[in-house]
Amino acid sequence: MSLRSTAAKLLSRLRDENLLLVTAESLTGGLIGSAITAIPGSSAVFWGGVVVYSNSAKHALLGVPEGLIDSAGPVSAEVASAMAVGALSCCENAVSLAVTGLAGPGGGTRDLPVGSVWIAAACSSMTGEPEVLVRLFHFSGSRSRIRRKTAGKAFALTLELLDR
Repeated sequence: MSLRSTAAKLLSRLRDENLLLVTAESLTGGLIGSAITAIPGSSAVFWGGVVVYSNSAKHALLGVPEGLIDSAGPVSAEVASAMAVGALSCCENAVSLAVTGLAGPGGGTRDLPVGSVWIAAACSSMTGEPEVLVRLFHFSGSRSRIRRKTAGKAFALTLELLDR
């Protein structure tokens, strides 16, 4: 499924469920928001998003604790989850998605190679605590390919959360 068709499917689902979408992007640098707003009518469900490329932006704009970034690392399940929850707190009646990872070509390690991406989606739950779905992906290819694959999987993971 193409990036555009996956984004369109998510937007349709959000429209059907009367939910808004808010995004928190790191490695994609606005690609997710761009893919969403390329679809006519997206303004009905896309609340907006933030690009938080630096660790200090993750903390300042989304409330990700600096200690968490230091202890877990900026590319981790914990930080992706905190980004999604921080984005979710921006508006009511919403679902959020967040991405953090290594698009390359440098920066990878043996334990966390280039192409490692954590994606998280969050929504409100009956308990009052956000429900968060977070998953690690390993993509290969160019920086551009990794970023596009990340956006597509972020839409798919958000749909998976909505199916729960």
